[in-house]
Amino acid sequence: MATRRLEHLEPYALAAQDAAGARASSAALAAFRPGDDGTVTLRLEDHRTGQQVEAPVAAVAVRLLTQALAQMAEGHAVTLLPLDAELSTQQAADLLGVSRPYLVKLLEEGRIPFRKVGAHRRVRAAALRDYLADYQRQGLEALAAITSEAQRMGLYE
Repeated sequence: MATRRLEHLEPYALAAQDAAGARASSAALAAFRPGDDGTVTLRLEDHRTGQQVEAPVAAVAVRLLTQALAQMAEGHAVTLLPLDAELSTQQAADLLGVSRPYLVKLLEEGRIPFRKVGAHRRVRAAALRDYLADYQRQGLEALAAITSEAQRMGLYE
């Protein structure tokens, strides 16, 4: 599987006044449930020019659009990122919301796999996803242990 290097990760966000439209669009698309392996036809119209276009779209892409609109309606910026993309350490740190030195520490400790291209480290987006899933799992396990201990001690009612 070939990896691709991303030069820029562009976040897309809506202006506050467009959030209601995104919420309505997301709800309308969520109510439409095409089969997983099918395609649907999107009909788009530019209300200013009257230009129209129809395009066949995979059902999975409609689900992706629905999720993106829902996030944007909540005021979150979204970025589409292929899982096989290779990121610089700064891009990876930005996605995790940590400093670049902290990310490099995680890489050097072996907590996130990476490869070197010359003197530069490259991190696959899938490796970041796996790290975040593991981090969340560990956090939930720690929370369950603390809750269990609090219950055992009679501190949790």
